[in-house]
Amino acid sequence: MKIIIFIIDGLGDRPNEKGETPLKIAKKPTMNRIAEEGICGLMNAIDIGIRPGSDTAHLAILGYDPYKVYTGRGPLEAFGLGLDLKEGDIAFRCNFATVDDNFIVKDRRAGRLDFETAKILEKEIDGLEIDGVKVIFRSKGYRGALVLRGEGLDYMVTDADPHKDNVKVEEVKPLRKEAEKTAEILNKLLKIIYNKLKDHPVNIEREKKGLPPANIILPRGAGIVPKVEKFYEKYKMKGAVICGTALIKGIGKMLGLDVIEVEGANGTPNSNIMGKAKALLNNLDKYDFFLINVKAADEAGHDGKFELKKEIIEKIDNMLSYIFENINKDSVYFVLTGDHSTPIEVKDHSADPVPIVIWGKSVRKDDVKEFDEFACAKGGLHWIKGEHVMRILLDLTNRNEKFGA
Repeated sequence: MKIIIFIIDGLGDRPNEKGETPLKIAKKPTMNRIAEEGICGLMNAIDIGIRPGSDTAHLAILGYDPYKVYTGRGPLEAFGLGLDLKEGDIAFRCNFATVDDNFIVKDRRAGRLDFETAKILEKEIDGLEIDGVKVIFRSKGYRGALVLRGEGLDYMVTDADPHKDNVKVEEVKPLRKEAEKTAEILNKLLKIIYNKLKDHPVNIEREKKGLPPANIILPRGAGIVPKVEKFYEKYKMKGAVICGTALIKGIGKMLGLDVIEVEGANGTPNSNIMGKAKALLNNLDKYDFFLINVKAADEAGHDGKFELKKEIIEKIDNMLSYIFENINKDSVYFVLTGDHSTPIEVKDHSADPVPIVIWGKSVRKDDVKEFDEFACAKGGLHWIKGEHVMRILLDLTNRNEKFGA
């Protein structure tokens, strides 16, 4: 039996003045069919009242305790950009940015630096060495990942990124004594990078064109690559991830899941989501487990766009229709849910639970006939946490070991 966990990122919402959510009023015949044929409920990925990030939520849904294996977003972004990380590496998320001679941030994204220019500047950073610490850097447009590899490093440091323009780059400070070396290395590195990039031919040309120079990087979200049990070791299943974002790819790579790349899948409202559906079906015989993430609904939630979120959900329903034309209950257990809510009114993640349905041949069907935040609350799964999802699926597919005699 195959297992598919399909996550609509940022799916849940809060009702507007009419009592509606984008999911509730969207035309979604396939989602409703899945709900009617499955067992429904509500889920908090981590726990009731906890606002999860997409990273911690996905880890929890995959059966990993985020309080033990999550140290920060940096390592996951670095994995997602294809870096070969080692246990103990310290990793950061980064932006190329524009600063003046006083290190005042003028543009946190350096004019949303293009991929080709970023790759040229990447070469000036990647491979540097400071006080015996190796610097590894990869870019993807204005975004990037920075890795420090060496002895005596610790991830408990503050961000250099001030998270807004027209303020000075923050001095990196240790949050505990063990991190003093890391903070010192980072502060040195930022000055070295600025001196290497400020007069780089690429930036001179950008300034001639009236474009902001990409003359520094802004590290944030420090984390250490943890020792983590690989997915196959934990569940004895060969698994794959299909997604468009570096973060979710990074989670997959950290856990030893294969990443199936889909051209045009980029996590935006224009993402090639049908390409993800085809990738799933084309690889269905090769894997026991699939994690699929569709990001765009979360983007619409962050932007506060009710109608766009509804339209994205309807597009996803069409994607699901194609999938369900080609799978059956005799071979697949399918979970449809979100990782967290991203309410239109909040424009950020919230702790509101998300609807969840498990579809497959041996589930105890309930009376729920629609897939939304209200109807699923009446379902037979009741209210569960993310850590329960894999346990339930292992049991349904007869992979669970008995506890006791």
